[in-house]
Amino acid sequence: MEHAQVLSALGFVENELAGGGLLVRSPIDGAEVAKVAETPSADMEHVIARSRAAFSKWRVLPAPRRGELVRLLGEELRAAKDELGALVTLEAGKITSEGAGEVQEMIDICDFAVGLSRQLYGLTIASERPGHKMSETWHPMGPCGVITAFNFPVAVWSWNAALALVCGNPVIWKPSEKTPLTALACKKIFDRAVSRFGADAPEGLMQVVIGGADIGEALVTSKDVPILSATGSTRMGGIVGPKVSARWGRPILELGGNNAMIVAPSADLEMAVRAIVFSAVGTAGQRCTSLRRLIVHKSIKDDLVTKLAKAYGSLPIGDPRAEGTLIGPLIDDASRDAMQAALDKARSEGGIVYGGDAVTAGVPGGAYVAPALVDMPGQTETVKTETFAPILYVMEYEDLEQAINLQNDVPQGLSSCIFTLNMREAETFLSATGSDCGIANVNIGPSGAEIGGAFGGEKETGGGRESGSDAWKGYMRRQTSTVNYSAELPLAQGVKFDL
Repeated sequence: MEHAQVLSALGFVENELAGGGLLVRSPIDGAEVAKVAETPSADMEHVIARSRAAFSKWRVLPAPRRGELVRLLGEELRAAKDELGALVTLEAGKITSEGAGEVQEMIDICDFAVGLSRQLYGLTIASERPGHKMSETWHPMGPCGVITAFNFPVAVWSWNAALALVCGNPVIWKPSEKTPLTALACKKIFDRAVSRFGADAPEGLMQVVIGGADIGEALVTSKDVPILSATGSTRMGGIVGPKVSARWGRPILELGGNNAMIVAPSADLEMAVRAIVFSAVGTAGQRCTSLRRLIVHKSIKDDLVTKLAKAYGSLPIGDPRAEGTLIGPLIDDASRDAMQAALDKARSEGGIVYGGDAVTAGVPGGAYVAPALVDMPGQTETVKTETFAPILYVMEYEDLEQAINLQNDVPQGLSSCIFTLNMREAETFLSATGSDCGIANVNIGPSGAEIGGAFGGEKETGGGRESGSDAWKGYMRRQTSTVNYSAELPLAQGVKFDL
């Protein structure tokens, strides 16, 4: 579909796409697709107040009933999957299957959250005092601010929103200024779910605010927004996290990644090549889980690099809407320039660069690049720095301990993996002496996490967890209660205090 067709299919009308102050361009061809109205900074106090009012009503609704709204949201997303996926492609530049896959991830987390709405379990705890019962319950916290990045413009919001809603919290979403249209489209889809759900959904349950740092700052600093989930760079997290913590809020941070794969001598190299290529060049290297470092045993390095160079040379680069395209554009020219600067630094540190050139022939415009393989003499400062582009640094190792040390010797700690058929190596990698990342895989790449597991990482990745497992606890407050049903008043720990 052409740009106008995509927008029309999602219900956008002319006055929503013109006259605003935020210019939206498609990375596919650089074309202007909209001028979106921004949220005035002065309105943020009202936005937050409306969310607080919604919280007072939403929190008392039984959780399974809250789950029904998320179920309907999942149905509406299923109905709009193709159109919303096409908008992800238009606005973020993802190839068609990745755009559709991102919407499927939204559907999956809705399914997960619907089941979760009947499983917000607490505990019954044995008391040391006779005639006493201890229990632990979970309660809603309040408005949840969600700040998302351009590279996953809708899925990350859904991870937060689906869980926050079933946990009893309203949501205020600030999308990236580079991808506001996908957020506005999701609001339309959400509103359709609300219209089917009925009057139990209060006004202001899910709001979208559009703008720059001042809008984000209002969410970050407001004591009336107890949960703030932010996805973006480590630099951004270093600003957001301390500010939220300083006001005793709860930050959920998903920040930088510098993900590595160890390839052991026993690895299935054909399988490893497929995993490496997808992980390193999928989404044009603009995933937080993209493969950025390849740590290969010296006995197989030359063979593996030869296979990778051949695979890289055959990758179709171009319009992400075209059938067969595997690499679309970078989000903008600044990203292309940052990639070239990183490659220049790698060369100055002794790296040998294969590929990485700008692509101008056969593309509709935009910032298209060939993915780069960089043979590095060691893990330099450039290698330790995340560049959001399809650059894969290749290094060699002699023994597993050295490989794991290289894997862990970066500031980031998001995702990691090893390719090996050796059980001892695999289990060591997953042990306390292995990978220090929040995600550790064996014989699959570092990207493509499923929603059933908690997503997030350690160190400068921020420590946050979203999506599956017990990540829902980040959106609720824990309460431990003790009930004395006896006629006595014994104290714990054998303390005596007789009057």
